[in-house]
Amino acid sequence: MNIGIPKEIKAQENRVSMIPASAGELVKRGHRVFVQAGAGAGASYSDEQYLAAGAEILPDADAVFSAAEMIVKVKEPQAEEIARLQPHHLLFTYLHLAAGKTLTETLVASGCTALAYETLEVNHRLPLLEPMSEIAGRMASIVGSYHLAKHNGGRGTLLGGVPGVAPGRVVVIGGGTAGVNAARVATGIGADVTILEVDFERMRFLDITMTGTHTVYSSEANLAELLPRVDLVIGAVLVPGARAPKLITRDMLKQMQPGSVFVDIAVDQGGCAETTRPTTHQAPTYVEEDVIHYCVANMPGAYSRTATQALNNVTQRWITLLADNGLAGAAKIRKEVLGAVNCAGGKLTCAPVGEAHGIPVVSAAEILGV
Repeated sequence: MNIGIPKEIKAQENRVSMIPASAGELVKRGHRVFVQAGAGAGASYSDEQYLAAGAEILPDADAVFSAAEMIVKVKEPQAEEIARLQPHHLLFTYLHLAAGKTLTETLVASGCTALAYETLEVNHRLPLLEPMSEIAGRMASIVGSYHLAKHNGGRGTLLGGVPGVAPGRVVVIGGGTAGVNAARVATGIGADVTILEVDFERMRFLDITMTGTHTVYSSEANLAELLPRVDLVIGAVLVPGARAPKLITRDMLKQMQPGSVFVDIAVDQGGCAETTRPTTHQAPTYVEEDVIHYCVANMPGAYSRTATQALNNVTQRWITLLADNGLAGAAKIRKEVLGAVNCAGGKLTCAPVGEAHGIPVVSAAEILGV
């Protein structure tokens, strides 16, 4: 199969979808890998490294899309990339379609078959999303602590406190991968950390394993009670494939202390606060109701080399499966592949996305005949 690796063009996105060594493994299996010139530069991978691995360097995105049957990316395709997609293309990337109706409609209209990393589920886990959730979670406590500094507009609270001064308070909404990693870093800093969660078994697990943190049942009443006393709120809510629920209203936000910080990891899925809107690494924050909002839609892109390697670790086996067998063949070997298909043949195939936008959904298995 011909596999294309275009350079990411979303603002401040420096990750690349495949490292040279993985491209080399595909070449050894008889596939051709076409890499856009400079695609790996943001993650410190040179064109020469890809060439040494057996990949072919093409001058621009047009050439990559024209040469490739499968396009492997990191972030959702931008408008100019969607314009290059054809019905014969297989696109494999993070899509987060529930956050954008226009993106969904134009991608479906392209006729391509698009697979989303974030909806590929194996044994009730999302293995292609987990490493990025780990990075975003760890980042959330770091950037939240940074923006609490007075010179950054924050309250001037040091999360770890000092002897004789109480530590700052952190509330993490969601006890999944992102939430746990956020809580671990916040606890490591020395903060007083509370995790809100709805799954009682998960809370029992967190209570046993997360020494130094508290667990509270996630309800509107409990969240409203905590917000006036908190310094940093981290939104780490995830409903696979679906739009994130709006758990924090504007009125609830008004109860927070001026200069407190809200980091919304769920921004890719629309965000879990009424006041959330996507930002970039270049301009990461804005203020609503005297609360600093950090809502960068590609948080792991800040640590592009680490994130690239972590992503490649989990995607490579699925890329290889698709390249070796085609989509239909791959689905017969690993039925989980069907859950990653978000659109095919000009039809939407992901039910949570259809529900978010009011668009009819057709079964991926029906379209692919598997």
